Amino acid sequence: MIDAETLARAARVLDALRRARLRVATAESCTGGLVTAALTHHPGSSDCVLGGFVTYSNEMKHAVLGVETALLEQVGAVSAEVAAAMAEGALFRSRADLAVSITGIAGPGGATAGKPVGLVWFGIAVRGQSTETVHKIFPGDRASVRAQAVGQALSMLETASGS
Repeated sequence: MIDAETLARAARVLDALRRARLRVATAESCTGGLVTAALTHHPGSSDCVLGGFVTYSNEMKHAVLGVETALLEQVGAVSAEVAAAMAEGALFRSRADLAVSITGIAGPGGATAGKPVGLVWFGIAVRGQSTETVHKIFPGDRASVRAQAVGQALSMLETASGS
């Protein structure tokens, strides 16, 4: 479920994208399309939202976004390198102006040594600029981790679009 605060943030992102005349794509793993859902909740979002890639498995990250299998095996899906590759893949495949990616461990299982439940990596790729990544460790249960990840991704899009 997407709360009213998140939907309001998504509306601000859309306004910023429109003002900057930018088009966006998403590449989501642990959020399962929630960022795209928040953006497309609003009428008229199609003027700046090209679409989203939900690539939950490593196979889909490779097949759909072009994330190298060797990279996935070397550093794991929940990493800065894969977040960057996902954002860049979404940017390239969609021909958007900017793309955000999310890959993380929403829980309750899935944690490994050095990668706790709540760890989420984000990538932001803007055409003509270097891709940036950031990670957060969010508290709470699966729903809470996913909701906080959506908020972070929207915040990154708002900043990248010039607001």
